[in-house]
Amino acid sequence: MTAVGHDQLKTRRTLEVDGKSYAYYSLPAAQEIIGDVSRLPYSMKVLLENLLRFEDDSTVTVNDIKAFAQWVKDRASEREIQYRPARVLMQDFTGVPCVVDLAAMRDAMTKLGGDPQKINPLVPVDLVIDHSVMVDEFGTPQAFEDNMDLEYSRNIERYEFLKWGQTALRNFRVVPPGTGICHQVNLEYLAQTIWTSEDESGANVAYPDTLVGTDSHTTMVNGLGVLGWGVGGIEAEAAMLGQPVSMLIPEVVGFKLTGTLPEGITATDLVLTVTQMLRSKGVVGRFVEFYGAGLDSLTLADRATIANMAPEYGATCGFFPVDQATLNYMRLTGRTDDRIALVEAYAKAQGMWRDVTSEDPVFTDTLSLDLGSVQPSLAGPKRPQDRVLLGQVDETFETELASSYKKGDEADKRVDVAGEDFDVGHGDVVIAAITSCTNTSNPNVLIAAGLVARKARAFGLERKPWVKSSLAPGSKVVTDYFDRSKLSEDLDAMGFNLVGYGCTTCIGNSGPLAEPISAAINENDLVAASVLSGNRNFEGRVSPDVRANYLASPPLVVAYAIKGSVRGDIITKPIGTSPDGRDVFLKDIWPTNQEVQDMVNTYVTSDMFKERYSNVFEGDQRWQDIKISGGATYNWSASSTYVQNPPYFEGLSMTPSAVSDIRNARPLAIFGDSITTDHISPAGSIKLDSPGGRYLTERQVTRAEFNSYGARRGNHEVMMRGTFANIRIKNEMTPGIEGGVTKHVGSGEVMAIYDAAMRYKDEGTALVVVAGKEYGTGSSRDWAAKGTNLLGVRAVIAESFERIHRSNLVGMGVLPLQFPEGCDRKTLGLDGSETFDIEGLASLRPRQMLTVRYTRANGETGTFETRCRIDTENELEYFYSGGILQYVLRKLAS
Repeated sequence: MTAVGHDQLKTRRTLEVDGKSYAYYSLPAAQEIIGDVSRLPYSMKVLLENLLRFEDDSTVTVNDIKAFAQWVKDRASEREIQYRPARVLMQDFTGVPCVVDLAAMRDAMTKLGGDPQKINPLVPVDLVIDHSVMVDEFGTPQAFEDNMDLEYSRNIERYEFLKWGQTALRNFRVVPPGTGICHQVNLEYLAQTIWTSEDESGANVAYPDTLVGTDSHTTMVNGLGVLGWGVGGIEAEAAMLGQPVSMLIPEVVGFKLTGTLPEGITATDLVLTVTQMLRSKGVVGRFVEFYGAGLDSLTLADRATIANMAPEYGATCGFFPVDQATLNYMRLTGRTDDRIALVEAYAKAQGMWRDVTSEDPVFTDTLSLDLGSVQPSLAGPKRPQDRVLLGQVDETFETELASSYKKGDEADKRVDVAGEDFDVGHGDVVIAAITSCTNTSNPNVLIAAGLVARKARAFGLERKPWVKSSLAPGSKVVTDYFDRSKLSEDLDAMGFNLVGYGCTTCIGNSGPLAEPISAAINENDLVAASVLSGNRNFEGRVSPDVRANYLASPPLVVAYAIKGSVRGDIITKPIGTSPDGRDVFLKDIWPTNQEVQDMVNTYVTSDMFKERYSNVFEGDQRWQDIKISGGATYNWSASSTYVQNPPYFEGLSMTPSAVSDIRNARPLAIFGDSITTDHISPAGSIKLDSPGGRYLTERQVTRAEFNSYGARRGNHEVMMRGTFANIRIKNEMTPGIEGGVTKHVGSGEVMAIYDAAMRYKDEGTALVVVAGKEYGTGSSRDWAAKGTNLLGVRAVIAESFERIHRSNLVGMGVLPLQFPEGCDRKTLGLDGSETFDIEGLASLRPRQMLTVRYTRANGETGTFETRCRIDTENELEYFYSGGILQYVLRKLAS
């Protein structure tokens, strides 16, 4: 995706690499005109190159480019720029609704008299099906095949739809189920660090590989020197259709790493430390860039682990510059020699290459960490930034139990499990999962997990019988090196048989616990625990039966499966007893760094990557046998409970209606701090007695066939009923009740939030949502904003917003308003009985102050100021169009 034209700054140059010529847009050439940018952060140099390449486009000005030289002096900027990523990455949970929207836009385009083929990706789009596999079967050699069969039987409508999209849409590829997690596939195969394409003049142009993704952990590829981050599906669709990403030039926080990791410390321990530090620092909306001599001791996979969790520490991205480790990893994973040579030459020509002689960039702010100070850790029990030292897990669990969960029972209560020869109690680990994109493509931590299993097996140890254990790698390469090293045999012996290649437990697809165990937990109000090698442990996410969730390295997941509980110090107390009565401690089964490295060097080889990715788009026989129908437009099925034509474009005209003021609006809910997108739009199981469950039951869908909210994101009827339906969400309008309920003010009835919203809609009452800090933290899921819109919510008033969700709200035509410092729902005494008036919406400006008037039930009135969090002029256009998709559709139709 390149531009040619008048090229006012004349920065186009030619780069010769191994006898091949590439055109490129030179930062040193621009520097001669705009000023010194040599010490720009590496991530900012990628943004600058992007503007140079599109300087001929009407959306980019010379002053936009000059602002980067000014940034070096000021280390911050208020300038809005238009950024054009080279490609888009999707997974199926977020990708299906994107393709649904594109199909709906094709229908709407036809109704407007336009050409439906105009609705077509203009940049390469890759969708990896990785979110749908569930851990129904585990602990057996057949678990993988059984789970794949169940995945296809549940999701065949969705997969037929995606195969139609692959056929009907240009620039759109699908990686079939059972292949890997999208971020691993991206890191190991799709990403090229330096991208090339032919421009209108026929020249081969080289430029940095950049992307946006519909999964928040798209940032993982930052470890490879690729600038990418998560966006909502609606923003990704706009990028696909040629719209630039509107953004303010970011602040960049530099994170200096020094030293080396101590013996026995893993990349997971490091990333949990980094996450805690950066979340405490406050980096929402900022770039984070890692620098310092400590980078030289981190493998590319270690860097990717840290980059992966940028959403957890709140940053837009966590960027690592290109250096020798980048080239080594590209060589290991089978990239071509030509590509590797180009990456090195381009990075050095552009001042994007890091080595020991490089001068440190300038940053908005900095912090530092001596890698030698990192200690073994977990994070939990319900937020990824809540790091707990390994030796203090027992103590902190007891604290959480006493303050949050204990309901009069004894903390050491244990319950016999019906029909089993064991009991369960508070803190017992009922789920131990090696899962998620964060760790399962890092050979060092996975080999370490295999060695823990091997050593434990040699002592005669086994996992506890109440533990549901699973292994779900992000890449088939993992299976190859486990098989070659025979670590598969050891993991299988510990119950960590392969269950699938996908997100599984981390996304909430942990599958059901054994019925007797589930019953014992719920009937006795036990606080059961999970330990997973993932990045998310929010309330209600992992399993409805589990209230304490801990993030851990893969080897610790294996160790806790053997120990069977998070209670009792895992460091000083025995982890188990051998058949001959000997106490076995964690140190006895923990591998040395050298043992791990020797195994990695021996068994992780380039040929594995080349073979696995040679047919990455083919899929197995199940995928190949899927039949599709439809042409340029999709044949919607009225009976489908998975894929339905959404209502966003009903009655759409070429001219948008004026945005009316909000009058006499009722609060649909009042929430506290850290309401996540999991709270707003859960991905997990659908309760039988919920509005979503009733909808499916009325359509003769059995409980066993409900699947999950994540799998049903192609059906707006299910998803709007699931909005705010998380089983752990707490609405301050209904104190003492967990779950998605509210009080309908007119009747005083407590009911499901969806039911109240529909009653308000029938009454013609506008709605608002009020919340605390960090509203919308977590996943990039656009359904958190889509569902909010479809429930009739006109505005969300919060103390602060997470980046992606704020953008998604604007993209769906919902107004985000931010309380000023010192003012919030508590200082105002809001209880949900108020009505709200918000005026002046027809003449908004980005980030202006806006007055909100409230009227209490007793007739008392008052006002408070809010900041309009429509941040850019482009976002304002989207808002006035009713949403970003409506804006793009009208533009294409005209």
